[in-house]
Amino acid sequence: MIFHYRDKMWHNIRKDNAALYLLELKKTGTKLQVWKNVLQVFGIAAAALGVVAVIDKPKSIFKNKPEEKNPFEGKKVRFILDNSDSVNADGERGHLEEVQCSGASSVYKQTFYEQFTKRSLDLLLSCIGLLILSPFLLILGAAVYLDDPGPVLFTQKRVGKNKCYFALHKFRSMKMSTPHDVPTHMLENPESYITRVGRFLRRMSLDELPQLWDIFIGNMSIVGPRPALWNQDILTALRDEYDANDVTPGLTGWAQVNGRDELELAEKARLDGEYRRNISFRLDVACVLMTVANVLKQKGVIEGGTGTLERMVEDTGKIDNIAKLHNKD
Repeated sequence: MIFHYRDKMWHNIRKDNAALYLLELKKTGTKLQVWKNVLQVFGIAAAALGVVAVIDKPKSIFKNKPEEKNPFEGKKVRFILDNSDSVNADGERGHLEEVQCSGASSVYKQTFYEQFTKRSLDLLLSCIGLLILSPFLLILGAAVYLDDPGPVLFTQKRVGKNKCYFALHKFRSMKMSTPHDVPTHMLENPESYITRVGRFLRRMSLDELPQLWDIFIGNMSIVGPRPALWNQDILTALRDEYDANDVTPGLTGWAQVNGRDELELAEKARLDGEYRRNISFRLDVACVLMTVANVLKQKGVIEGGTGTLERMVEDTGKIDNIAKLHNKD
């Protein structure tokens, strides 16, 4: 009798355990199915982004527009002071001139990391960022429009790898009446042009988020020298001194995490060249982590000015030295 009850008890326990096991399997199967569906949706969305990127890429650069293509693309340049020229985005009158001498052309060769690993990471992370942040991007876009009706995105011609022009995208942070292709620091009263939402976006660097698309299509990288305005002639020439124009521009960079708006142009160019010489996974990770820390601290942001221009324009001797440097053969 005792053995009969014992066997019955163990049978019931085994039966209950089997039921629990089957229930756990069912729950696990449901979770796996959910993740499978999520991955399928993610895959379809990523494929759609890829198709749009292939279509949009040729439109984002100026190779097929001779009248807008950079005449100095792939060439080394120097800055020539010339009072007959209009004032450029660096606050000086002058123009770029091709360096005609042996060794003027760049012989920079990408490392395996830069050519394959870095680009793969850029593609993967920008795709994930665009998909995951899409609801947030829509909210920011709506806020931009409601604050100051007009285009949500601000598109601007910038200098890319090897000085190839490309169209950079930002959330519009300034009023529709703001002059185009004029850096904030060159406006007479920049604060008056910045919208309320734009001020918040700039302070938190959220206006740069649309550049995830520029990274996805290959015009930019997550880390690299910040792309100069097409008419920032002095910065472009200074970067050529360090071959910093040979690398893909980035959402953040070594110069940005070491001063950002506080740096003079010459120091920015030097730091960009330092990054170019030492590109590595470790350095890129360090730049990203330092960027997050700087954004949270709102460090290095100077609205309406850069340490660069205010000091260089006042110190004419420094400008003359730059001109002399680039006038050397």
